[in-house]
Amino acid sequence: MSENEVKDPRIDGIKTKIRVVPDFPKKGIMFQDITTLLLDPKAFKDTIDLFVERYRHMNISVVAGIEARGFIFGVPIALAIGAKFVPLRKPKKLPGEIIFEEYELEYGSDRLEMHVEAVDSGDRALVVDDLIATGGTLCAAMNLLRRVGAEVVECACVIELPELNGRERLEGKALYVLVEYQ
Repeated sequence: MSENEVKDPRIDGIKTKIRVVPDFPKKGIMFQDITTLLLDPKAFKDTIDLFVERYRHMNISVVAGIEARGFIFGVPIALAIGAKFVPLRKPKKLPGEIIFEEYELEYGSDRLEMHVEAVDSGDRALVVDDLIATGGTLCAAMNLLRRVGAEVVECACVIELPELNGRERLEGKALYVLVEYQ
């Protein structure tokens, strides 16, 4: 959320449903657990509704969800705005011709894969994940989409960890976030 936007009252309800798990998946990481958000139908619906309200009129033709939690939020957003959903998967999960992008995480490295034929040149893409930390995963997703000719309109995450400066790695690409954790 930018400084110019008025805070929606639903955001406080969403924030209270996200559990913080210390030292997971390794010591020093404060894991933001969205599974507790999913257990509350109202908070989960409010989360999806806030994204849909933002993107409904932006002519998004593809929602690219990052495995696995980006799928949870990306699919209902895509359905509601009339866009196709493209899963960006971990290695060796997609059959057929793929392209991939390697990236660094705040606690290691990984890579994302996408079907070559899933996105058309000229598609207007929204990248969805549950959280932005260092920004490496979102950058890899944007690179994959750009390589096949898509225009990345914006990235959307439920949670941002601003102290990890992930927003700065997005090369000026717009990022919409519901909740920040310091």
